[in-house]
Amino acid sequence: MQSARKYLSNIPLVSLVLANSLPLAGVLFFKWDAFYIVLLYWAENLIIGFYNVLKMACVKVSHPIEHIDKIFSIAFFVLHYGGFTGVHGLFVLGMFLGMFKKEVGMPVDEPVWPCFLIFVQLLLNVIKQAYSIITLNMKIALLALFVSHGVAFIHNYLLEGEFTRTSTDALMSQPYSRVLVMHIVILAGGFFSLYLGSPVGLLIILVVLKTAIDVKMYLRQCRTMKAKDNH
Repeated sequence: MQSARKYLSNIPLVSLVLANSLPLAGVLFFKWDAFYIVLLYWAENLIIGFYNVLKMACVKVSHPIEHIDKIFSIAFFVLHYGGFTGVHGLFVLGMFLGMFKKEVGMPVDEPVWPCFLIFVQLLLNVIKQAYSIITLNMKIALLALFVSHGVAFIHNYLLEGEFTRTSTDALMSQPYSRVLVMHIVILAGGFFSLYLGSPVGLLIILVVLKTAIDVKMYLRQCRTMKAKDNH
């Protein structure tokens, strides 16, 4: 029983490594350049945001009235993280589309949504543009990342009970630390690779480095949760 539990605990980590290995196939067999790699990793931010909303919704509360607080927290997170990711995506797209003098962001003739909803509008327009660019094999790689994060959500957060040991306040800021660390490395490496003409060797190093950071952050989060259990 204990060995079976240990085996199951490794499934999220295995799925993470497998999903992160697909961009290597993209570089080696489908001629992905630095832009496609960076765009794929930007799109992963959307997946992280999606599952973070699910985590916030599933946080255990001590009183039903606290669900109202969760609704407001989720709404604020969607606006804030959505704006952050939208601007980030605009920057990534501009890195490529700007070279061809193509329009990036919101069309000039599109009515602007009121107040803070403009950030959601920006994000949706960036997603629309990114989706029109990515190829079928990139969509498969993105689906693999979605499944990988879903496996971790189901196993670690729901089955292992992480939802009982966290709060909406903690989850509100959790994705940002990962995104900032990851994309300082990814964007810097992507720019450098693009400048050099996207050499295969450098792109492979970039993918391996991203995978290593992902694994390290995942293991650190697991250790943090185990420490909470011990206390």
